[in-house]
Amino acid sequence: MPQYDFDTAPDRRDTGSTKWSRYPADVLPMWIADTDFAVAPEIVAALRRRLDHPVFGYAVAQAALREQIVLDLATRFRWQIKPGDIVFLPGVEAGFNMALKARLKPGDKVLIQTPMYRPILDAPGHWGLESLLVPLVRGEQGYVPDRATLADGVRQAHAFLLSNPHNPTGYVYTRDDLDGIAAAAEAGDTLIISDEIHCDLVFDGRPHVPIASLGPEIAKRTITLMSASKTYNIPGLKTAFAVITDPALRNAFNGARSGLVDSVNLMGLEATLAAYRDAGAWRVALLDYLQANRDHLDLELRRLLPGICYHPPQASFLAWLDCSALDLPTSPQAFFLERAMLGLYAGEVFGAGYGSFVRLNFGCTRAVLTNAVERMAEALSRHAG
Repeated sequence: MPQYDFDTAPDRRDTGSTKWSRYPADVLPMWIADTDFAVAPEIVAALRRRLDHPVFGYAVAQAALREQIVLDLATRFRWQIKPGDIVFLPGVEAGFNMALKARLKPGDKVLIQTPMYRPILDAPGHWGLESLLVPLVRGEQGYVPDRATLADGVRQAHAFLLSNPHNPTGYVYTRDDLDGIAAAAEAGDTLIISDEIHCDLVFDGRPHVPIASLGPEIAKRTITLMSASKTYNIPGLKTAFAVITDPALRNAFNGARSGLVDSVNLMGLEATLAAYRDAGAWRVALLDYLQANRDHLDLELRRLLPGICYHPPQASFLAWLDCSALDLPTSPQAFFLERAMLGLYAGEVFGAGYGSFVRLNFGCTRAVLTNAVERMAEALSRHAG
């Protein structure tokens, strides 16, 4: 397997990076969900080849990309789809808003499992819809759905905005979880909008199961949203896709494109093809590194910050940290920004009742991650002293 150096990261300041532009230079940013690693060389090479052609007009996905996605889903998830089932988008956020616009009317109910990242929390309000919030419950091993409560909510709702793997807790829904959701959706005639953007970053050898892969009955009422952006660190290239196997649902979804979605980024299409076709070894190496970062964070928090409750996530590079036992004078996000010069995502962004939490992005070098925990510990030590 090729060797990739994830312990060395490019300097991203003064590059227009959202992550690295938000705070002054002395603040370490670990908030928004992109990673600091250099993109796979196979993707860079593909983009350089495309740059040899000097026209960058409006773009459509070529057959090779559709066929590659079909192959990837069959190989990795045992999910059989057709090239025509794929609808390309500039991002998953556009996708779930298109889905709500296409199939729901003002006053309809949308189920969301909290905590939840802000764009999904906000989406129902864009279309005059009512949010039905069902929290995940915390057990000894982390956050899990209460299956009975979730199934009841799915039956009541007109649509369920599912995040699997879940952002921000990193929970990966099991086949049993998804079977229960599917049965409830069929009983309630509920649309499933499944954001599966983190599906390529599942740890410990556990499988990711696309809910639409369970069978034709659930597939015909499901819009699955995916992208190479999180895994391969190409979100700035603004390319994602929906998989919709039911023709009527796909037509309705496409009909909601007006006013929301224009053409997809040319370079994003090229990068997505290179990612899925050529960069599999890079993804495996990245997953190993992120899993080691996840475990390193667990050890460092136990050693230096035992007052923070952290359940290592089952997927992705986001840590959901409960700081309620620290008895801080302000919100933990404000405290660590002011006292540790550390930029974290505030818990209240993910829903009411989560103000004592922060989300930390460990998609960074091991040295930066260690530095972040040390900054937090020093800030708490000074506060206590």
